Amino acid sequence: MKTVKSFPRKVQEIPNLFIPLADGTRLAARIWLPVDAERQPVPAILEYLPYRKRDGTVVRDALTHPYMAGHGYACVRVDIRGNGDSDGIMLDEYAEQELADAEEVIAWLVAQSWCTGKVGMMGISWGGFNCLQVAARQPAGLDAIITLCSTDDRYSDDIHYKGGCLLGENLGWSATMLAYSSRAPDPALVGDRWKAMWLERLENEPLLAIPWLQHPHRDAYWKHGSVCEDFSAIQAAVLAVGGWNDAYSNAVPRLVAGVQSPVKGIIGPWAHKYPHFAVPEPRIGFLQEALRWWDQWLKGIDTGVDQDPAHRTYIMDIGRPGASVAHIGGRWVSDDVWPSDQSENQRWYLNPQGLGPAADTKGKQTITSPQHTGADSGEYCIIWLGPEFPGDQRQDDSGSLTFDTPPLAKPIDLVGAAVLNLKFSSDRAVAVTAIRLNSVWPDGAVSRLSYAVANLCHRDAADNHEHPELLEPGKVYTLQIQLDDVACAVPKGHRLRVSISTSYWPLIWPAPEPVTLTVHTGASFIDIPVRKPRRGEKAPAFPPAEAAPPVKMLTLQPAWNKREVTTDQRTGERRMSIFDDFGRSTNTEHGLTTWGCGRENYSILPDDPLSARQECHWSMETSRGDWKVRTETYSSLRATKTHWLVAGRLEAYEGDTQVFAKDWNKKIPRKLV
Repeated sequence: MKTVKSFPRKVQEIPNLFIPLADGTRLAARIWLPVDAERQPVPAILEYLPYRKRDGTVVRDALTHPYMAGHGYACVRVDIRGNGDSDGIMLDEYAEQELADAEEVIAWLVAQSWCTGKVGMMGISWGGFNCLQVAARQPAGLDAIITLCSTDDRYSDDIHYKGGCLLGENLGWSATMLAYSSRAPDPALVGDRWKAMWLERLENEPLLAIPWLQHPHRDAYWKHGSVCEDFSAIQAAVLAVGGWNDAYSNAVPRLVAGVQSPVKGIIGPWAHKYPHFAVPEPRIGFLQEALRWWDQWLKGIDTGVDQDPAHRTYIMDIGRPGASVAHIGGRWVSDDVWPSDQSENQRWYLNPQGLGPAADTKGKQTITSPQHTGADSGEYCIIWLGPEFPGDQRQDDSGSLTFDTPPLAKPIDLVGAAVLNLKFSSDRAVAVTAIRLNSVWPDGAVSRLSYAVANLCHRDAADNHEHPELLEPGKVYTLQIQLDDVACAVPKGHRLRVSISTSYWPLIWPAPEPVTLTVHTGASFIDIPVRKPRRGEKAPAFPPAEAAPPVKMLTLQPAWNKREVTTDQRTGERRMSIFDDFGRSTNTEHGLTTWGCGRENYSILPDDPLSARQECHWSMETSRGDWKVRTETYSSLRATKTHWLVAGRLEAYEGDTQVFAKDWNKKIPRKLV
């Protein structure tokens, strides 16, 4: 990544400015804009997050916002109500209050003398979600957005429920937000009222896992903020960016197909990061691409973005399976439809002897997976860039039904979403399954290409997860299960493998009872989209990654992480421990020192799904001179056959003195999950 130190327009920074709202609340903003913007007004770019502009996103903000400001934009980074240095409290993600506040912020931007009245929104993850949601509300002045690593569907494609299954990340992200949002504002910005603001925040801090568990099906709670409910509501131009190693890449093809305003999609090999500093590499000149987008739709300059292909996609080379990946080889391709209009479906039948191009003798095979199957699934959403990628799938395959093709006679480009047509029966009324499409190396190593998880009570796709029904044990059903979109090149000599398991812990929570799944072979099949090679195909070109100079940070204690899986040889209990210490550092610009550490622990017995337990503990500390505050947060989840048992604790310290404590204990009905 090249550091750019000079720009066409000189940049000034406003470290903090409070934006007033109609109800008296003030939202804290950090602004970068050209020094001559009062004389030559510029469009504004809003990034609107709960992750604290003062310390949480300060490193990436420094790389990104001054760059765009230097090219003629006012970049405005706002802390959501109840977070960072903003007033008020936050009770849930993407709440009506959050979106209404954003509309007020946009109106404020439009009215500023240094703004042309044109506004864009940009964000990744939470910020990518809410810029889609705000765009669907059509506030005056919002003409374009860039959404990265986001979703259009809050139920089916977020960190709560996937395929109707409860994700382990549901509690994991709740625990993360409990730690993030319970931190104190900076006295250097808010003055002596910092403690009163902090105590109000602590008193009202939610344990978000509770409402998320109370809505296990796709109801009005999840439809709010799911722009897939009405893509036509979005009238701003949309650039949707994703990464194949991120949890949210499925949304990009859906947005490009569904949004009726100008829309384009880019998907690279990345995890959950901005593409100009993402891992795995290769990176791209994302900021230059962003400027092309903004110049076209906010300045009226013809940059040619409307002539770009609908999809610019990185087809990944398959690397050796491993939990840490720094670089992925491959190539960029362009397509105007998804999957490619040059694609063909290869149908492979799940036959008794493996995957075949034609249906063989019909039969039955059963699987009852050990409950710890899934230890090599990796993180649902790869955020911290530790050892979070899927590992070698051989161990998980040992607890699964597997069906292999013969070695491939020639390489194939798998581009799109494979779909499994599964004919099955279950011996239990509630059952889940995990489907993995793997690539088996000639030496036996196994790489995961794509996967899906499915709550088999959610059988009728027409009702969109709203009205699941109990299975009738022994009854034969047929279900279409769409795997995640992917683009990868499978080499000659590899074998494709479909792996089916009845558990996938800790990525999803197990069914209430051990399940035996019967798969009807010869009648089940998978359709795999294969992109045909094109003669003379020209790859889309991206400029090299550029960024503004990094913020000056003094590292006092380096970051480190680890991920361990152990087995109790006496009981067979499988335990996973994840430790992420984010290090201790001081921002030399304003003197704030921060430290954070997250710990997750999972355990389960091989034959008892009700033994599953998840625990999270976060420590967050902020200090400057004699002032030091710290929070310790604890969350846990267990289950019975009929209920979820969720608990939490929040402790706050000023210096070494505890100034606040709060507990949650909730028993929530378990409804077909």
